[in-house]
Amino acid sequence: MKQANKPSAPQVKRATFFKSFYYAWQGIWYVLRTQRNMRVHLLVGIAVVIVGCLLGVTLVEWACLLTIMALVYSLEMVNTVAEAIVDMHTLEYHHLAKVAKDAAAGAVLVSAMFSVGVGLVIFLPHLLHWFFGG
Repeated sequence: MKQANKPSAPQVKRATFFKSFYYAWQGIWYVLRTQRNMRVHLLVGIAVVIVGCLLGVTLVEWACLLTIMALVYSLEMVNTVAEAIVDMHTLEYHHLAKVAKDAAAGAVLVSAMFSVGVGLVIFLPHLLHWFFGG
């Protein structure tokens, strides 16, 4: 029995494994180049690493710090994606475009505020011990 020729799905050229890393780095570099807040987050992250080294935070504390830093960086990148998609879709004001941009920015703000809380919980005992002994 002969099968009817079915139209095949169009072949999509897939990026190689290493090429996908290249594209990801391009995205990271774009956000660093174009988004002031990402550069601010990066500078704060560098300061956190320096202070963490000076205070001798534990491995668990490092895990918490690095996790919250990754969350803030990732959400800043997602915010950039949301802004780019909205800007690509419309140049005119639209209430839902504002909602999308504001909500994405709000996600970054929430993560940044919680990162300050994590930093306080981790660094404050070390700083108190450093200044007052104990």
